[in-house]
Amino acid sequence: MSKSQFTNRFLALHYVYPVPLNKLQTLLEYDPNLAQFEKISPHLLSKLCKISLERANKLQKMFQEFVEIPMLQMYEKHSIIPILFSDPNYPKSLLNLYDPPAVIYVKGKIELLATPKKLAIIGSREATDYSAESIKTILPPLINEEYVIISGLAKGADTLAHEITMSLGGKTIAVLGTGLFHVYPKQNLKLANEMERNQLLLTEYPPYITPQKWNFPMRNRIISGLSRGIVITEAIKKSGTVSTMEHALENGKEIFAIPGSIHSPLSIGPHLLILEGAKPVWNGHQILEELNK
Repeated sequence: MSKSQFTNRFLALHYVYPVPLNKLQTLLEYDPNLAQFEKISPHLLSKLCKISLERANKLQKMFQEFVEIPMLQMYEKHSIIPILFSDPNYPKSLLNLYDPPAVIYVKGKIELLATPKKLAIIGSREATDYSAESIKTILPPLINEEYVIISGLAKGADTLAHEITMSLGGKTIAVLGTGLFHVYPKQNLKLANEMERNQLLLTEYPPYITPQKWNFPMRNRIISGLSRGIVITEAIKKSGTVSTMEHALENGKEIFAIPGSIHSPLSIGPHLLILEGAKPVWNGHQILEELNK
């Protein structure tokens, strides 16, 4: 089987079964090229994928429908580049995750994926002016060193991270929790359109996937997986931001927290992370010093 045939078969499978790579591992061990996928008995397929018999039947039918479509050409029409886990352009750091994306779909400057200098900035959706001022303070030295800034296109701190990076002439990647046909939140549609022209949008979901609350914690592991370090601006005690940081701590990433007012509930998240070992920072040079060690 040629590489292009495998790519088309894998993209067809991922379109109808958009799960991380670890959920496909047993199937790929049994059928590495997906050459037998239509012929596998539904009983065996349900065991290989750990899904119900009903779902296995449905999956095979849908696969047979989509495998006839030239997937790469379909994506090309929408300027979407799908990158399989086996592709040289796939970021190797993502393969260190317990559940790496099987495919990432990107739009924009694909060369931003290749830089080893990536730093995430995340924080509360209710971020205040303090987050904006903090990001403006820490970013210039990082941008001078050509660090690519990663965030999640959410409202609040993520939006600030992308917008301030671009205003300072830097490069930024947005990791989405939706497919590329469904920008979320809607208020960031203009920002997303600008980023797909001059920066990079990235997601593990096929384009038709709409916003679902469970997609966003999944998105956070990719932000962590792509980055050498993560900066947290403001966050409440229990939040997606704090869970991203905990995931990053477990994976040996450098964690930086911007201390805040003891009177602000949005300072509790960063302060708790500092207690857990995150490094308190108030300028970009401190971050560079740690990352260059």
